Amino acid sequence: MLFDFTETVPLTRYKLMSQSIVPRPIAWIVTESETLNIAPFSFFSGVSSQPPTLMVAIGHKKDGTPKDTLQNIRTTKKCVICSVVTDDMEKMHFTSAELSEHIDEAEKFDIATKKVIDAYPPMIEGVPTAFFCTLAQEISLDGSKTIPLFLTIDHMYVDNEVISDSLKIDMELIGRLGHAYIRPGEKVAAPSIPD
Repeated sequence: MLFDFTETVPLTRYKLMSQSIVPRPIAWIVTESETLNIAPFSFFSGVSSQPPTLMVAIGHKKDGTPKDTLQNIRTTKKCVICSVVTDDMEKMHFTSAELSEHIDEAEKFDIATKKVIDAYPPMIEGVPTAFFCTLAQEISLDGSKTIPLFLTIDHMYVDNEVISDSLKIDMELIGRLGHAYIRPGEKVAAPSIPD
């Protein structure tokens, strides 16, 4: 079956893409305004290591206004992107709810945070990795309901329990698979390339 995306409705395109580009990592983003905002986004990926850059696409609320995460990043230019492990899956999912900008998700869902670098929002306690980022560029896509943001990684936190002396990071993260989440499964080593 071939889908012509120029003639396919947006919901169908979303369903096809979100179930084919898998598993997608989850950016559990912490931002600040008058309250602390924590929200997950799964249209997220690394873009470059030089300069160190991530991309996350953030949508709008049902009423068409920017999501709090997007508004906060636009205002402060800063965010902290935390990884999600199995133990945090439920709280991460709770933070996907559309709440008033005046509600602090950390308080509402009992999520412990800790301030690591003064110029950035706090990170979520217990996560294996966190990226401390500055907004580099916002992209406008004609007709898009999401706004791609390119974020420069200024600092990275890695829990000592998941990193070796050779800088190998070993962790099992939750990903997004369509409308469901996916837990880590079997790891498969890359085969050797023949000469």
